[in-house]
Amino acid sequence: MLHRYHTVKQAGEHEIIIQKSRFIAHIKRTESEIEAQEFIQGLKKKYWDASHNCSAYLIGENDHIQKANDDGEPSGTAGVPILEVLKKRKLKDTAVVVSRYFGGIKLGAGGLIRAYGKATSEGLDAVGIVERRLMVIIHVEIDYTWLGKIEKELRASEFIIKEIHYLDIVQIETYVNEAKMQEFNDWMADLTNGQFKIQKGEMVYLEETV
Repeated sequence: MLHRYHTVKQAGEHEIIIQKSRFIAHIKRTESEIEAQEFIQGLKKKYWDASHNCSAYLIGENDHIQKANDDGEPSGTAGVPILEVLKKRKLKDTAVVVSRYFGGIKLGAGGLIRAYGKATSEGLDAVGIVERRLMVIIHVEIDYTWLGKIEKELRASEFIIKEIHYLDIVQIETYVNEAKMQEFNDWMADLTNGQFKIQKGEMVYLEETV
Protein backbone atom coordinates (compact mmCIF):
# COMPACT_ATOMS: atom_id res chain seq x y z
CA MET A 1 0.00 0.00 0.00
CA LEU A 2 1.25 3.45 -0.89
CA HIS A 3 2.00 5.69 2.08
CA ARG A 4 0.53 8.69 0.24
CA TYR A 5 -0.88 9.58 -3.16
CA HIS A 6 -3.16 12.04 -4.90
CA THR A 7 -6.53 11.37 -6.49
CA VAL A 8 -9.77 13.22 -7.22
CA LYS A 9 -11.88 14.32 -4.29
CA GLN A 10 -15.25 13.44 -5.78
CA ALA A 11 -17.07 12.61 -8.98
CA GLY A 12 -18.28 15.55 -11.03
CA GLU A 13 -18.30 17.34 -14.35
CA HIS A 14 -17.25 20.66 -15.81
CA GLU A 15 -18.04 22.25 -19.17
CA ILE A 16 -16.03 24.66 -21.30
CA ILE A 17 -16.70 26.07 -24.77
CA ILE A 18 -13.92 26.43 -27.33
CA GLN A 19 -14.65 27.76 -30.82
CA LYS A 20 -18.36 26.95 -30.39
CA SER A 21 -17.64 23.32 -29.46
CA ARG A 22 -18.80 22.14 -26.03
CA PHE A 23 -16.32 20.05 -24.04
CA ILE A 24 -17.82 18.38 -20.95
CA ALA A 25 -15.28 16.71 -18.67
CA HIS A 26 -16.67 13.92 -16.49
CA ILE A 27 -14.37 12.78 -13.69
CA LYS A 28 -14.53 9.96 -11.17
CA ARG A 29 -12.28 8.09 -8.77
CA THR A 30 -12.06 4.50 -10.01
CA GLU A 31 -10.06 1.83 -8.19
CA SER A 32 -10.29 -0.92 -10.83
CA GLU A 33 -10.31 -1.15 -14.61
CA ILE A 34 -13.80 -2.66 -14.52
CA GLU A 35 -15.06 0.37 -12.58
CA ALA A 36 -13.37 2.73 -15.05
CA GLN A 37 -14.85 0.93 -18.06
CA GLU A 38 -18.33 0.94 -16.53
CA PHE A 39 -17.99 4.68 -15.93
CA ILE A 40 -16.96 5.26 -19.55
CA GLN A 41 -19.65 3.05 -21.05
CA GLY A 42 -22.32 4.64 -18.88
CA LEU A 43 -21.39 8.11 -20.12
CA LYS A 44 -21.30 6.94 -23.73
CA LYS A 45 -24.90 5.81 -23.33
CA LYS A 46 -25.94 8.99 -21.53
CA TYR A 47 -24.19 11.26 -24.04
CA TRP A 48 -24.94 9.14 -27.08
CA ASP A 49 -25.60 12.25 -29.16
CA ALA A 50 -22.17 13.78 -28.51
CA SER A 51 -19.78 13.98 -31.46
CA HIS A 52 -17.13 12.17 -29.39
CA ASN A 53 -16.75 10.68 -25.91
CA CYS A 54 -12.99 10.52 -25.44
CA SER A 55 -11.49 8.96 -22.34
CA ALA A 56 -8.45 8.00 -20.31
CA TYR A 57 -7.71 6.46 -16.95
CA LEU A 58 -4.86 5.57 -14.59
CA ILE A 59 -5.33 2.67 -12.17
CA GLY A 60 -3.08 1.05 -9.57
CA GLU A 61 -0.28 1.89 -7.16
CA ASN A 62 2.29 2.04 -9.95
CA ASP A 63 -0.10 3.22 -12.69
CA HIS A 64 0.23 -0.24 -14.23
CA ILE A 65 -3.18 0.13 -15.89
CA GLN A 66 -3.50 3.14 -18.15
CA LYS A 67 -5.64 3.54 -21.25
CA ALA A 68 -6.53 6.35 -23.64
CA ASN A 69 -9.27 6.39 -26.29
CA ASP A 70 -9.78 9.04 -29.01
CA ASP A 71 -13.31 7.83 -29.89
CA GLY A 72 -13.12 9.01 -33.49
CA GLU A 73 -11.00 12.12 -33.04
CA PRO A 74 -7.68 12.14 -34.99
CA SER A 75 -5.22 9.71 -33.41
CA GLY A 76 -3.43 11.11 -30.38
CA THR A 77 -5.43 14.34 -30.17
CA ALA A 78 -7.89 13.47 -27.37
CA GLY A 79 -7.32 10.41 -25.20
CA VAL A 80 -3.57 10.89 -24.84
CA PRO A 81 -3.83 14.61 -23.88
CA ILE A 82 -6.37 13.63 -21.21
CA LEU A 83 -4.02 10.92 -19.92
CA GLU A 84 -1.04 13.29 -19.95
CA VAL A 85 -2.88 15.72 -17.68
CA LEU A 86 -3.54 12.90 -15.19
CA LYS A 87 0.15 11.96 -15.28
CA LYS A 88 1.32 15.55 -14.92
CA ARG A 89 -0.92 15.99 -11.88
CA LYS A 90 0.43 12.67 -10.53
CA LEU A 91 -3.07 11.36 -9.92
CA LYS A 92 -3.97 7.75 -9.28
CA ASP A 93 -7.18 5.73 -9.61
CA THR A 94 -8.79 8.38 -11.79
CA ALA A 95 -10.94 8.15 -14.92
CA VAL A 96 -11.94 11.00 -17.22
CA VAL A 97 -14.39 11.17 -20.11
CA VAL A 98 -14.61 14.33 -22.20
CA SER A 99 -17.79 14.57 -24.27
CA ARG A 100 -17.51 16.92 -27.23
CA TYR A 101 -20.38 18.50 -29.11
CA PHE A 102 -18.93 19.82 -32.37
CA GLY A 103 -19.69 23.48 -32.94
CA GLY A 104 -18.87 23.66 -36.64
CA ILE A 105 -15.33 25.04 -36.43
CA LYS A 106 -12.43 22.62 -36.92
CA LEU A 107 -9.68 23.05 -34.36
CA GLY A 108 -6.85 21.14 -36.04
CA ALA A 109 -4.63 18.60 -34.27
CA GLY A 110 -2.90 21.17 -32.05
CA GLY A 111 -6.18 22.84 -31.16
CA LEU A 112 -7.77 19.52 -30.21
CA ILE A 113 -4.83 18.56 -28.01
CA ARG A 114 -5.03 21.87 -26.18
CA ALA A 115 -8.82 21.71 -25.90
CA TYR A 116 -8.97 18.21 -24.41
CA GLY A 117 -6.09 19.00 -22.09
CA LYS A 118 -7.75 22.21 -20.92
CA ALA A 119 -11.13 20.53 -20.42
CA THR A 120 -9.48 17.85 -18.30
CA SER A 121 -7.37 20.27 -16.27
CA GLU A 122 -10.28 22.61 -15.51
CA GLY A 123 -12.49 19.63 -14.71
CA LEU A 124 -9.97 18.38 -12.15
CA ASP A 125 -9.80 21.82 -10.58
CA ALA A 126 -13.60 21.87 -10.36
CA VAL A 127 -13.99 18.50 -8.59
CA GLY A 128 -10.93 18.98 -6.38
CA ILE A 129 -7.84 16.94 -5.52
CA VAL A 130 -7.08 15.12 -2.27
CA GLU A 131 -3.96 13.61 -0.79
CA ARG A 132 -4.61 10.21 0.76
CA ARG A 133 -2.19 9.34 3.58
CA LEU A 134 -1.89 5.86 5.05
CA MET A 135 -2.41 6.05 8.80
CA VAL A 136 -2.68 3.64 11.71
CA ILE A 137 -5.56 4.06 14.14
CA ILE A 138 -4.01 3.93 17.60
CA HIS A 139 -6.24 3.17 20.59
CA VAL A 140 -5.06 4.84 23.81
CA GLU A 141 -6.60 4.16 27.21
CA ILE A 142 -6.07 6.67 30.02
CA ASP A 143 -7.63 7.64 33.33
CA TYR A 144 -10.03 10.58 33.32
CA THR A 145 -7.51 12.63 35.34
CA TRP A 146 -5.32 12.79 32.23
CA LEU A 147 -8.06 13.62 29.73
CA GLY A 148 -7.83 17.42 29.71
CA LYS A 149 -4.06 17.46 29.31
CA ILE A 150 -3.90 14.69 26.69
CA GLU A 151 -6.72 16.08 24.57
CA LYS A 152 -5.15 19.56 24.59
CA GLU A 153 -1.72 18.22 23.66
CA LEU A 154 -3.14 16.00 20.90
CA ARG A 155 -5.11 18.83 19.31
CA ALA A 156 -1.96 20.96 19.26
CA SER A 157 0.15 18.17 17.72
CA GLU A 158 0.50 16.62 14.27
CA PHE A 159 -1.52 13.61 15.44
CA ILE A 160 -5.23 13.65 14.64
CA ILE A 161 -7.97 12.60 17.04
CA LYS A 162 -10.49 10.31 15.38
CA GLU A 163 -12.85 9.77 18.30
CA ILE A 164 -12.99 9.84 22.11
CA HIS A 165 -14.99 7.19 23.97
CA TYR A 166 -16.07 8.14 27.50
CA LEU A 167 -16.33 4.75 29.17
CA ASP A 168 -15.10 3.48 32.57
CA ILE A 169 -11.76 4.74 31.34
CA VAL A 170 -11.18 7.13 28.46
CA GLN A 171 -10.42 5.58 25.09
CA ILE A 172 -8.92 7.91 22.49
CA GLU A 173 -8.61 6.83 18.86
CA THR A 174 -5.87 8.73 17.03
CA TYR A 175 -4.57 8.71 13.46
CA VAL A 176 -0.80 8.17 13.48
CA ASN A 177 1.63 7.86 10.60
CA GLU A 178 3.04 4.31 10.75
CA ALA A 179 6.60 5.65 10.69
CA LYS A 180 5.87 7.70 13.83
CA MET A 181 4.27 5.00 15.97
CA GLN A 182 7.27 4.69 18.29
CA GLU A 183 7.52 8.47 18.54
CA PHE A 184 3.83 8.64 19.45
CA ASN A 185 4.23 5.89 22.06
CA ASP A 186 7.22 7.63 23.68
CA TRP A 187 5.43 10.99 23.63
CA MET A 188 2.34 9.53 25.27
CA ALA A 189 4.50 7.86 27.90
CA ASP A 190 6.10 11.21 28.77
CA LEU A 191 2.74 12.99 28.95
CA THR A 192 1.15 10.43 31.26
CA ASN A 193 4.20 9.28 33.25
CA GLY A 194 3.62 5.88 31.69
CA GLN A 195 0.03 5.64 32.95
CA PHE A 196 -1.61 4.57 29.72
CA LYS A 197 -2.35 1.56 27.54
CA ILE A 198 -1.89 1.55 23.79
CA GLN A 199 -3.08 -0.77 21.03
CA LYS A 200 -2.53 -0.71 17.28
CA GLY A 201 -5.71 -0.75 15.21
CA GLU A 202 -6.43 -0.96 11.51
CA MET A 203 -4.66 0.92 8.74
CA VAL A 204 -6.76 3.42 6.81
CA TYR A 205 -6.32 6.26 4.36
CA LEU A 206 -6.92 9.76 5.65
CA GLU A 207 -7.91 12.31 2.99
CA GLU A 208 -6.94 15.96 2.95
CA THR A 209 -7.87 18.47 0.26
CA VAL A 210 -4.86 19.98 -1.53
